[in-house]
Amino acid sequence: MQKLNLVEAETLLYEPLEKPSFVVDGLIPTGLSLFCGSQKIGKSWLMLKLCLCVSQGLPLWDMQTKAGDVLYLCLEDTFFRIQDRLFRLTDEANRKLHFAVASCKLSDGLMVQLEDYLKVYPDSRLIVIDTLQKIRTASKDNAYANDYGDISLIKDFADRHSLSVVVVHHIRKQNDSDVFNKVSGTTGLTGLCG
Repeated sequence: MQKLNLVEAETLLYEPLEKPSFVVDGLIPTGLSLFCGSQKIGKSWLMLKLCLCVSQGLPLWDMQTKAGDVLYLCLEDTFFRIQDRLFRLTDEANRKLHFAVASCKLSDGLMVQLEDYLKVYPDSRLIVIDTLQKIRTASKDNAYANDYGDISLIKDFADRHSLSVVVVHHIRKQNDSDVFNKVSGTTGLTGLCG
């Protein structure tokens, strides 16, 4: 059995720790971010713009980006559709922006695929997974435990590699005054983000 990695409070108070960095200043930190919105509202368009900006080191709106390789898993799209969107957003792109329209599921090899990607592109700053539902495995077990387990795998990966992973997800159709209750699924999804 593996022992706990303990740190005393005194050590923690006085040890200088590296602050989390941002791939987009003040907006998207390293780690896991969940980006939720209604269907057909433009989430994929915004994610493509984000990916273009980070891959080119250009500001997103007025916010500076940290340039590096970017992987965009466009799992609800085709390469033709991505090409069409690229033509509408830019006249130039570079070799730092990479696309895939298919991947394994979380329980079936996705994390290995992402680790392999990072071996080839170690200067990656951002991975966008569009959408969460395309990488999940259907289960009839405890919904909260499944949501928490799925999102934990992605968060652990992002934290270990100090990069930003943005996961696109949908919101429920019913209205609620609490924005977190609008996220489709259980609070197991939103509990680990941020």
